[in-house]
Amino acid sequence: MTAHPWNSLYRDSSPPASEDDCLALINDLFPERSGHFPLARDDDCAFLRLSSPALALSTDAFLEDVHFRSAYFTPAEAGAKALTAAVSDLAAVGAEPLGFSLGLFLPPILSRAALAGCLAGMAEKSRSCGIILTGGDLSRGPRLGFCLTVWGAPAAGDAPFAARGRAGPGDVLFLAGRAGLARVGFMALEKTGRQALGRYPEACAAHLAPPLLLAEGQALVRLAGQDPSLSLMDCSDGLARDLPRLLAGRGADLEIPRGEIHADVLRAAEDWGLAPESLVLAGGEDYSLAGACPPSLWPRIRRDVPLARALGRVRPDALFSCNGAPLRLEDLAGFDHFRPGNYSNARLKMF
Repeated sequence: MTAHPWNSLYRDSSPPASEDDCLALINDLFPERSGHFPLARDDDCAFLRLSSPALALSTDAFLEDVHFRSAYFTPAEAGAKALTAAVSDLAAVGAEPLGFSLGLFLPPILSRAALAGCLAGMAEKSRSCGIILTGGDLSRGPRLGFCLTVWGAPAAGDAPFAARGRAGPGDVLFLAGRAGLARVGFMALEKTGRQALGRYPEACAAHLAPPLLLAEGQALVRLAGQDPSLSLMDCSDGLARDLPRLLAGRGADLEIPRGEIHADVLRAAEDWGLAPESLVLAGGEDYSLAGACPPSLWPRIRRDVPLARALGRVRPDALFSCNGAPLRLEDLAGFDHFRPGNYSNARLKMF
């Protein structure tokens, strides 16, 4: 049986001895109690102490050769990104993370040391965002995989969570974070592995270890207060796919100045003969926050959320334009699990 690529990183390539061995490893790396989770992880269910009448809850899968490649991810990067991808959904509604449950699928070829590296990356990320592991499930599987359910409480007191689909004509469309950077990293890593870090360092870092914009999501909801007109979502499948979801049937006039496109994206566009705007629009897995707000709220957002940049204005119809030219978002290949070649063929169309 072929060994897992990660095993070569460690002196000990022996697999976990048993389920109890895996659980002991988890208990060594993750705290067992918090104010939200007062009892240890040794029962059939987690018993949670809730201080809020409302919770935001989301589930994310993170599977080898679907969401990450062990060929160029380190174990710690994979574990950390699995949690980042899940918790980013809490950032998109302005929630404070509280807990998560982990479903873990382990191939028999994965060593205990490699598993420990993976879980250590996840544990470090959980500490940095203040979320506790409350339990989950273990199973053997053909490939390494994670299924994470995360939940959080409103971070803005009595203010509601943010949501999609609230934008109106004339609203300012904005993005907190980058768009297209992680896509460039993905494409470069697919071509040359970790050697790509030399030419596209920030793009590769954006794919391997994306930022988690919890503070930005919470700040946006606090700025909106009780105003339900703020629209917000986690942009993980690319602007081309996520903007129609955010705007719920409306279109937008987008402005993407070359001067605001990251240098790694511009370099990749020149190297690969692509329009840089197409990389920005089609890119996914940046885990940035796309939003729309009334014009009256935009000056406060621009002041208090430094990462936020205007993308354009919401239209009263369902049409899109980019830099004054008509735009067909369906011509750009954002991420779709059921579209052939999403991971193996990262070809982009130019517009």
